[in-house]
Amino acid sequence: MNTHQHGAIFDWDGVIINSAAHHEESWERLAKEVGKPLPLGHFKRGFGMKNEVIFPGILGWTSALEEIRILSLRKEAIYREVVQEIGIKPLPGVEAWLQTLREAKIPCVIGSSTHRENITTTLEVLGLKSFFSDYVTAEDVKHGKPDPEVFLTAAARIGASPEHSVVFEDALVGIAAAQAAGMRVVGVATTESKEKLAHADWVVDRLDELNVAKLWPR
Repeated sequence: MNTHQHGAIFDWDGVIINSAAHHEESWERLAKEVGKPLPLGHFKRGFGMKNEVIFPGILGWTSALEEIRILSLRKEAIYREVVQEIGIKPLPGVEAWLQTLREAKIPCVIGSSTHRENITTTLEVLGLKSFFSDYVTAEDVKHGKPDPEVFLTAAARIGASPEHSVVFEDALVGIAAAQAAGMRVVGVATTESKEKLAHADWVVDRLDELNVAKLWPR
């Protein structure tokens, strides 16, 4: 396998789509369903983290692994119901940038702590499935961001080395994960301010502001 080719690794929420409202609603519905409280600021604090960390660490609901698994599956099922109810669109500039990368023959892969079914279902709805060679999701990794495992696994899937990979991220834990993986990273200012993302290699409001030659100089 050629491990020197360029690669583009995309986080999902806040980069391809903005599903913050959908996820926030699904947490509210789950809390009501199971009769548990949601701590103030829980959504922002848990942003970009795996459910396995959120339930015990942020919400303090339970540390029992089986209970966490059941709650997590239910939460994601509710999320997909919300998406189907209110619909979803790609963020501005996403499709144009994916088309640019396709023309430049740069393989694209998703590296996210989101559950696989959420991604595959939404990609079908958006009509963007053909742009991605593969997906690395919550089911594929043991350690969530800021651990670099998700991005290192994603790069390996497309045969790209870390130094030739560029990550597209909106969350601070994701930027930390990309940097820990030895990759360059674009901060997308959808959920955090440009000032907060300033330690990324590039910071943009939308992906179609970017230029292939700047990200992957020949």
